[in-house]
Amino acid sequence: MEDSPDENTALIKNKPAQIRHGRLFLAVFSAVLGNFTFGFALVFPSPVIPQLQKGEDPRLQMDIHQISWFGSVFTLGAAFGGISAMVLNDRVGGKISIMLSGVPSVVGLLVMGAAQNFWMLLWARFLTGIAGGITAGSIPVYVSEISHLSVRVLGSYPQITAVFGSLALYALGLVLPWRWLAVAGEIPVVIMIILLCFMPTSPRYHVMKGNRAKAVKSLEWLRGPSSDYLTEFNKIERSINSQGAKWSDLKKPLYYKPILISVFMRFLQQMTGITPILVYLEPIFHMTAISLELKYDAALVGVVRLMSVVIAASLMDKAGRKALLFTSGFLMYIATLSMTMYTHKTPCSHGNLTVTEGLKSTYGGSTGPAFDPITLITLISSMVIIFGEFLGWGPITLLLMSEILPLGARGVASGLCVGVSWITAFILTQLFMHVVEAYGLFAPFLFFCVVSVVNIIFTAKCVPETKGRTLEEIKNYFRTGRTFTILDA
Repeated sequence: MEDSPDENTALIKNKPAQIRHGRLFLAVFSAVLGNFTFGFALVFPSPVIPQLQKGEDPRLQMDIHQISWFGSVFTLGAAFGGISAMVLNDRVGGKISIMLSGVPSVVGLLVMGAAQNFWMLLWARFLTGIAGGITAGSIPVYVSEISHLSVRVLGSYPQITAVFGSLALYALGLVLPWRWLAVAGEIPVVIMIILLCFMPTSPRYHVMKGNRAKAVKSLEWLRGPSSDYLTEFNKIERSINSQGAKWSDLKKPLYYKPILISVFMRFLQQMTGITPILVYLEPIFHMTAISLELKYDAALVGVVRLMSVVIAASLMDKAGRKALLFTSGFLMYIATLSMTMYTHKTPCSHGNLTVTEGLKSTYGGSTGPAFDPITLITLISSMVIIFGEFLGWGPITLLLMSEILPLGARGVASGLCVGVSWITAFILTQLFMHVVEAYGLFAPFLFFCVVSVVNIIFTAKCVPETKGRTLEEIKNYFRTGRTFTILDA
């Protein structure tokens, strides 16, 4: 027989708060589908340029200047979209901003699939670039605002999903003609819009707009009714009420130091040349005369890119941010140096590089060159460049932005980082083919090699290690200008 309760027995037993992440994961998945489409659209020219060059429609065949614009105009649209996201996030919130990005994405892909001339291709790339810029500026904000501290790793999911999108493009490029590739890109956009209709708006956005009841309801939906969501709501409210910033505050180290670090990291991340390498991956393989099927090489590099991002996500909180940045910079230095030496000693397969004629002859022919093991240097070097980039400088620059940027200036600073990043990418992607045609393929890779050394030095001198540090500790670090002043508990 059980003991009967006495006066010392609590009438109501307080159950420990239990957080349920199922709905949170669903909301994050719904949002990061936008990054899937972004990754898909970013590398679209890689398999499509060869298909267009060997096609029979002369209106869609491009010279070197048109190829440069076809590859780079996406980044120009992304810069515009990133700056637009800065305004949209404050006006309508992250969720609606992500949904709005579906409009230029759907229209752009439809125009791409129905393109009858070069200008339609160009406008399609620009529209999908706008969509990509909005998602790049909105999805990380939305994910970070709805995520719980116990699942901080969700901040790397947008990068991982973008890699999945690029890999899907490479894989589908093996079996689909380029018009059907554009049609296939519509599917994740439509699914994203439908799912987001049922997801909550960020609790932080509701608090900023004074909708306390909606914020509590949103947080309860994300965390579960048995969680301590009211305590979290109170912390969010206090944080937002104390985060106001004025332009004069930018003179304080607490503001200008993390902003400068974030801006320079995004600038240097693009200066490694990752965007033009991804955009022109198959043409690069062609110019270095790889004696394997080029489209399969591109898909293989996509798999390596996915592996590197997954490894980075698993090591961020174990190895630390700076360790991965150092490793990333060193791997890119070795790989770009190898590419520089190989392409300098081994001239491109078409002498003074007529890229358009070379693509037509290679992709239009029925047989490829005999296998030569030495050409694998290009493939292996490209794989190491991609692996190094997405092991560190790709995902960690985004994560550090969310960790070190001051809350009071995060909206403006994030927009500035996105704008600088994509304008830099546009310039590099626009100039890449022209530099290759004028000087050879070794010239841009020599430049990227030097940038990798600069990145290593910048990491050593300027980047703080935020592993295991709370946001308050990071804030105190920039305020005092000394080492972290709050010890781990």
